[in-house]
Amino acid sequence: MPKHHKARKKLCLISSSGGHYEQLKMLAPLAEENDVIWITERTQYKSDADYYLMQTGLTDKFFIFKMMINFLKTLMIWFKERPDYVITTGAMVVLPMAFLAKLFGKKLIYIESFARVYDGSKTGKLLYKYADLFIVQWESLKEVYPKAIYGGSIY
Repeated sequence: MPKHHKARKKLCLISSSGGHYEQLKMLAPLAEENDVIWITERTQYKSDADYYLMQTGLTDKFFIFKMMINFLKTLMIWFKERPDYVITTGAMVVLPMAFLAKLFGKKLIYIESFARVYDGSKTGKLLYKYADLFIVQWESLKEVYPKAIYGGSIY
């Protein structure tokens, strides 16, 4: 009798640099049974991502310009890689990829940052209503995100 193998899924793990990316890297074991692409911001610190986007945030005076460039880069990555799932810990750099996931009917999984114990992040609050699965790492955040799943720490 032939053994049925579960089809490998393509996962896009994307986040801003620093702590968000370090948290996301805790999900590296997902690569054992799935094809994973890593995306983060290009910074002065070395990382091992597959793709890099421009670092930006709401206080950056070039935010709109950089987000437009990031959207175009993200669009190219999307059509090259065609992920089944987008998994993210935030922040703003993930918005184009999250938008594309929803536009193309793919699953969006958001994990609120471990640093958020009592209040939600701007990105979390924005993506809460769009995420197919929204995970918090602190039970206290269930008050902010009532439909979230408490997953505990990913560390």
